[in-house]
Amino acid sequence: MARKISIERVGEMMKVVLTELQNAGGQARLKELLPRAESKLNLTDYEKAPYEKSGYIRWQSIVHFYSIDCVKAGYIQKSGGKWYLTPDGEKALQMPADEFIRSAMDKYRDWKISRAKSSDPTHEIEEDTDEEKAVRQTAYDQAVEQAREEIERHISDMGPYDFQKLVEELLKAMGYYVPFNAKPGRDGGIDLAAYKDALGITPPRIKVQIKHREQKLTVKEVRELEGLLRKEGDIGLIVSSGGFTSEVEREIRASVKHIETMDLDRLINLWQQHYGNVGEAGKTLLPLVKLYFLAPTEE
Repeated sequence: MARKISIERVGEMMKVVLTELQNAGGQARLKELLPRAESKLNLTDYEKAPYEKSGYIRWQSIVHFYSIDCVKAGYIQKSGGKWYLTPDGEKALQMPADEFIRSAMDKYRDWKISRAKSSDPTHEIEEDTDEEKAVRQTAYDQAVEQAREEIERHISDMGPYDFQKLVEELLKAMGYYVPFNAKPGRDGGIDLAAYKDALGITPPRIKVQIKHREQKLTVKEVRELEGLLRKEGDIGLIVSSGGFTSEVEREIRASVKHIETMDLDRLINLWQQHYGNVGEAGKTLLPLVKLYFLAPTEE
C-alpha cells in the first residue's frame, strides 16, 4: 500500500517514545509512554485515526511495529510487557530522527540476513508499514502487557509469608532442596535456605533474604546479608518485589561475597520457565495457563 506516513515521521514517533522511556528512568510500559508522546508529536487526524478492521490506533500500531527494529538494533529490550532502554539506545537518541530509524532498520536487516541461509533479496526489510503485521504486533504486545500486569497484581496482593512460600516453591521447581523456611516474625535475616542436595553438603548453599514491599531494597539490608555469608560455598540471594536501587546494585557488584538478585520481573520469568516442575502448592499460589496467539512478525 502507498505510504502515507513517511519513514522520517516514523523516526520522529519512535524517537519521542524512546525519549519518554529515558525520562521515565529507562523502563516503563508502552501504555504509560504513549500518552506522553502523543502530547509532543502534533499528530495528524490520519495518524490518530483507527485502522478500519481492527480498531487499533494507526500511530500506536506503527510504534508497536517498529519497536521490533529497535529491539533487533539493541536500542531497547522487552520483558514482561515492559520496555527497557539500553546504553546503545541512549546513544542512538542523539541521532536525527531519520538517521535513528534507518539505523534501527539497517541493524534489523543485518539480523535477518545473519539468520538466513543466504542473503537473498527476500530478506530485505520493506520501508512500508504492513497494516496486517502492525495490527498483529499490537495485539500481541497488548496481550503480553495485560497478562503480565495481572500476574504482578496477583503477586502484589499476596501477604509477605505467601510471597516467601512462592519463592520457596520456585526454588524447589528449579531443583533445589529447601530445608528451612523461617516462620513469620524475626528470622535473623535469612528467610530461606536452599541446597543442591538434601544435606547441604554440595555447594552452592543459598541463603535467601526476601522483601515483599513497594519500596526498593536498601544498602543496609545488603550488608546485613553479606555478614551472614560466612562459609565457602555460601551464596546470597535477595528477592525484592519492589526492585533494587542503583546504589544497591553497585554495592552488590563491589561485594567480595557472591550475591544474586531477583526482582519481580525475574521471579515471574523463572516461574514461567519452570512452571512444569512447580508443585501443586505452588500452583495454588500462582496458577498460570498457556494461551496461544498468532505470532508477531519477529519476537
